[in-house]
Amino acid sequence: MFYYLKGRAAHLAPNLAVIDCGGVGYACRTTSYTLSGLQMGQEVTLYTHLNVREDAMELYGFGTEKERNCFQLLIGVSGVGPKAALSILSATTPEGLATAIITGDEKALTVAQGIGKKIAQRILLELKDKLAKGQLPAGEERYGGTGVTVIPQNKSSEATAALAVLGYSPAEIAVALKGLDLEGLSLEEIVRQALRKMIK
Repeated sequence: MFYYLKGRAAHLAPNLAVIDCGGVGYACRTTSYTLSGLQMGQEVTLYTHLNVREDAMELYGFGTEKERNCFQLLIGVSGVGPKAALSILSATTPEGLATAIITGDEKALTVAQGIGKKIAQRILLELKDKLAKGQLPAGEERYGGTGVTVIPQNKSSEATAALAVLGYSPAEIAVALKGLDLEGLSLEEIVRQALRKMIK
């Protein structure tokens, strides 16, 4: 329904940003990472997700499309609600989450408030399984084009898969990885440097 909101940051509080768009204040639940980039009175753009329940409608806003994509991935996991997803994305970046999915790093998720070992394992299992079956948003259209992806076994393939989780196309990923020290750098650093190149 809402793709993004563009307006003035009228009120900021823990996990909440109110964006004034033409005199209407939209309350957006959000992460600490998004909040850290907002300043009162400044014009901002938040990419949104509308969560509809029987008893309420809540709007969630994120500073980047990557963060929103990760939020939508997380709430698609059985037993993971918006509150848990916000907690995870307040504790790790989108690239950190993508790396955790590829490497099976549950500790990267359990540092988030309210996220225990069992739910972290479920998140990693379900999302890695979806990646293997080409069911992540980038899967069928962007990652290989076949809808079937083999779980990667080396840093180059792992970095490619992690960037695909974030929604980048194979062509964009290939350009971003070119020239990086794929053997000497850690997976997360490869992903971070590739993202830096793509953002320029």
